[in-house]
Amino acid sequence: MKQIICVLFGGCSTEYEISLRSAESVLANLDRTQYEVITVGITKEGKWFWYDGPTDRIAADEWYSPSLRPVAVPLDHSSSLLVMGNDGTYSHIRVDAVFPVLHGKNGEDGTVQGLLELAEIPYVGVGVLASAVGMDKDHAKMVFAHAGIGQANWITLRRQDDQTAMLDEAERKLGYPMFVKPANAGSSIGIGKAKDRNELNQAVANAFEYDQKIIIEEFLCGHEVECAVLGGKGNIIASCVGEVLASQEFYTYDAKYAADSTSVVVIPADLDESVSEQVRENAIKAFAALDGYGLSRVDFFVDGDKVRINEINTMPGFTSISMYPKLFAQSGIPYSELLTRLINLALERNHG
Repeated sequence: MKQIICVLFGGCSTEYEISLRSAESVLANLDRTQYEVITVGITKEGKWFWYDGPTDRIAADEWYSPSLRPVAVPLDHSSSLLVMGNDGTYSHIRVDAVFPVLHGKNGEDGTVQGLLELAEIPYVGVGVLASAVGMDKDHAKMVFAHAGIGQANWITLRRQDDQTAMLDEAERKLGYPMFVKPANAGSSIGIGKAKDRNELNQAVANAFEYDQKIIIEEFLCGHEVECAVLGGKGNIIASCVGEVLASQEFYTYDAKYAADSTSVVVIPADLDESVSEQVRENAIKAFAALDGYGLSRVDFFVDGDKVRINEINTMPGFTSISMYPKLFAQSGIPYSELLTRLINLALERNHG
């Protein structure tokens, strides 16, 4: 008997479009001999709908229509979804696991994870705590610092803070150039690089468009590398290391996802084996420090033999060009098998 897997996509997030593209790739690679797959889309306004149309309409953002049936998650421990019929009645649709292919706020930050836990529905990916902490760059940095993982120095700035005084502190503590980032955003959205006070003011104003809290980091030289992790409960494996040769001054949203991007990904990265092993060890260490489970992609800067963490992504991209599946494919776990392992981990989470 096939297991019923619900792929959840979209969401109220600046990374909505990336979710659609990731979901299309996941749907194309799920093993249909093992799984009966259903899809639920979340609009930008936060409304949930049952979608049973063509997969290619998802990535094109043409999936929604007014005729779609609304979906709700009942908190009655029935491990099911409530789907409204055309006659206004609801029916229970049991699911074995949910694959929340959601990026950014309202999906990767612990909110959906908490909802699914209240409903006692198994789901792919890290839990509530790791999702929330991993999403918040400021708190993730605190955890990495406590775990003894090298990283860039930073200061945290909130809207209510004395901005002039805090930027003066940033100049003294960090020096130029420096990076400005929304604390809770991914895919390089809202990130700016500042080389002087004028650019710093502009970058701060832009970052505050995306979050009420931002971080300002010192600039780190070196190779931008990434490592994927898989597993949990003391059994975590790391992929090979990949390097990003960004086509722009830093790895921007367009450099990551634009079809005409000239950024180059090198897998495996051209690093000494000892340095690659240090990256892999620190990726596992960072994942474990957040109490991670299932999957994450961990990003680093490498300068000579010095390895420093940049950030962790607890639901990394799954598009056709995304690093997470590519890294594990290079490491001997093809995309379809990787998805099967992630689903198995979701089903095993509360056992053993």
